[in-house]
Amino acid sequence: MKILDIKVMRGPNYWSVRRHKLIHMRLDLEEMEANPTNKIPGFGKRLEALFPSMYSHRCSVGTPGGFFSRVEEGTWMGHVIEHIALELQTLAGMECGFGRTRTTGKTGIYNVVFSYMEEKAGVYTAKASVKIAEALIAGTPYDLTDDIQTLREIREDERLGPSTGSIVEEAVSRGIPYIRLNRSSLVQLGYGMNQHRIRATIASTTSCIAVDIACNKEETKNLLEAAEIPVPKGRIVYTEEGLKDAIDAVKYPLVTKPVDGNHGKGATTNITNWEEALKGFEAAKKYGRAIIVERFITGLDHRILVINYKFVAAAIRKPASVTGDGIHTIQELIDITNKDPRRGFGHEKTLTSIKIDVFTEDILVKNNLTLGSILPAGEELWLKPTANLSTGGTATDITDRVHPDNIFMCERIARIIGLDICGIDIMAESLSEPVNKNGGAVLEVNAAPGFRMHIDPAEGLPRNVAEPVIDMLYPPGTSARIPIIAVAGTNGKTTTTRLMAHMVKTMGYKVGFTTTDGIYIQNQLMMRGDCTGPVSAEYVLKDPTVDFAVLECARGGILRSGLGFHNCDMAIVTNVAEDHLGIQDIDTMEQLARVKGVVPESVLPGGYAILNADNKWTVGMAQGLSCKVAYFSMHEDNPLIVEHMKAGGLAAIHENGYVTICKGTWKIRVEKSINIPLTFGGRAAYNIENILPTVLAGFIRNFKIEDMRTALATFIPGPAQTPGRMNIFRFRNFEVMVDYAHNTAGFEAIAELLAKIETRHVGVIAGVGDRRNEDTIALGAIAAKIFDEIIIRQDRNLRGKTEQQIIDLIMQGILQVDPNKKVTVFKKETEAIDFAIKNATKHSFITICSDVVPDALDQIMRLKEMDDAGEMEFGVEPATG
Repeated sequence: MKILDIKVMRGPNYWSVRRHKLIHMRLDLEEMEANPTNKIPGFGKRLEALFPSMYSHRCSVGTPGGFFSRVEEGTWMGHVIEHIALELQTLAGMECGFGRTRTTGKTGIYNVVFSYMEEKAGVYTAKASVKIAEALIAGTPYDLTDDIQTLREIREDERLGPSTGSIVEEAVSRGIPYIRLNRSSLVQLGYGMNQHRIRATIASTTSCIAVDIACNKEETKNLLEAAEIPVPKGRIVYTEEGLKDAIDAVKYPLVTKPVDGNHGKGATTNITNWEEALKGFEAAKKYGRAIIVERFITGLDHRILVINYKFVAAAIRKPASVTGDGIHTIQELIDITNKDPRRGFGHEKTLTSIKIDVFTEDILVKNNLTLGSILPAGEELWLKPTANLSTGGTATDITDRVHPDNIFMCERIARIIGLDICGIDIMAESLSEPVNKNGGAVLEVNAAPGFRMHIDPAEGLPRNVAEPVIDMLYPPGTSARIPIIAVAGTNGKTTTTRLMAHMVKTMGYKVGFTTTDGIYIQNQLMMRGDCTGPVSAEYVLKDPTVDFAVLECARGGILRSGLGFHNCDMAIVTNVAEDHLGIQDIDTMEQLARVKGVVPESVLPGGYAILNADNKWTVGMAQGLSCKVAYFSMHEDNPLIVEHMKAGGLAAIHENGYVTICKGTWKIRVEKSINIPLTFGGRAAYNIENILPTVLAGFIRNFKIEDMRTALATFIPGPAQTPGRMNIFRFRNFEVMVDYAHNTAGFEAIAELLAKIETRHVGVIAGVGDRRNEDTIALGAIAAKIFDEIIIRQDRNLRGKTEQQIIDLIMQGILQVDPNKKVTVFKKETEAIDFAIKNATKHSFITICSDVVPDALDQIMRLKEMDDAGEMEFGVEPATG
């Protein structure tokens, strides 16, 4: 078997609109296509032995053991690999349950799709699953241990930490979108101007000064002490001499820790002699020059969490420990403790497994013990100096037992330091009575406090401490989203997107939009090139200056990795026509419509899908949508429009020469089409078809009719606003038009316009190497019908075919229509354009179909400047005779 390709889906996609995190593996079964599982001796038994937990896979049978039944009956290896991939991730602590395997229409080649939790883990699993299946086929022993451990390590490296993850989960539960900004803990909540950022448990609202104060233990202690908050007696030291002076002043037992430390790093507790003090001093020095030496306060280690200056939760923390039984060694007790099903690798479970490290070894030496020592029954041994959960510690929730005086004190501490998300460490026998009465003290104030001990304590009630964080960032009545209008279809997407963005900008919004030409923020070109995929969409949604997004969504990006957003407010589908068939296993119009249908399926329930009622493929997308549907049509008598209007629906139509909004049976005429510059005096019917959904979207957004009329009047077609979309240049003796048309539907739209221009027509055209042969032949045929003379040029990217193959296919189509058609061939687009203009006849009309629009426009404008200046004479009289 051979993996042909692996793609990672990160948003709504062809395979599932609801499940965004999917691996899509294109797999060639090779000889295994002829060998389903029931033809491989012993395969099912070996699979069950390696994956006994796979018994829970119900598969299509619908009952436990269903998948094993399918294997016994006979199923193809792609299906088996799908289930192996799901189970392998589950065994590594990543519960994954969605998968599907489909044929591609090509013998032996399958699309294997399965869910993942962490992207790199999903890709690793895809490759490992094929290797495991090959071992099972061959009957070769296979040990899953290495794969499972590798996946665990990838998971811990890639996943959001429990604190950040809990905040993101709370945001998602409220419909707040998020974007992970790096591979660590920096996350954007919301879009555009309404975004907030979090990193672990520091939010964009958190004061930088407060974080700086909290990280400086001396500064924190001074502020708290001045405010009559009980803190341990202590000093800051930099040298061993200073350490001696501090010990004389503070007295044993002591604690040493770095002034700028956090999470217990470099801290040493319960120091009772000079040797221990010196070790503690050296441990702290690894994290900074300044070392705090303070009195060791006995009692229980409490953590108080204050969010938005309100008490939220409290827990008692206890370091990793074992309790002797008089029988087992310390190492054996650790092993027994680690068998607790609540303990796991990293953050995968409630508790973390205990590991022996240098701190553990120091504690053993201090107590004259080794890992082979046997503790007396009932004697407890702490294995770490601090109570961090990440090193095996435990937490017990005591939120409901905290005395009101202590709550008041902690809320006051958060205000004194200025931290809106604040962790306060208190050492005291109990928090059920005031700390200032039971000898307790505030040890530290922490920025970015961990949430794990509160959301998943070993004992006591879990607390949803992420909830008040989201309440703080997005109080009731505020929105995390910005309006998003997504535009899909085969032809007209870019013009519709640009017109929509222009209209939105006219209404006063700060709009960001993506097109095949580039990314624009408030009409400033930020990135040039085809920017219709998910990365470009995220670029706009990340921009904090944007309050409205219009996103062109092309087929390629959806198939490559899905949409760059989870939901939009409106989707416009201009049409679906034959193009890009035979690419990425999209071979039929039904499949192509399904790809583009991902966009309307992503519309929020209260939003609108705006569909072309004149195109059967877009009409079919309305089935099963959870959002509202509106239609547009060039024909008032379209039966679907008539029925939709009778039912009180919204529509946009072209009637009696007007662009008209229909609200039920009522008509609201927006503007006469001949008065809209984009229609070229009403001649460009396909642009009227682009205007209709745009004004309909504006009407749904409650834009005023007069404002939309102004927007339509000020959207002037040309290189500035519609580059490569019917850009007409008037030379002194002829005209040149540049258009991005690259398929038969695009050529038909050009033909409709050129039919109204009576003159000699010259076409500069090209084929695309990744299209079906019949598509390129059809392109040649329609070109032969439109143009009196044809100039064939080559795309920069041949995409899988040779120059000659593409030329031969175009010529085949031309010859079918007119064997005598004048045809000239150039390898470069620049040469073709140069030839067309320098050899133009008087009053002719040259149409240049370009794939690199900016370069073509620059070349034509240079030639036009020469023509205007009289530097060259273009447009000779046509030869006669």
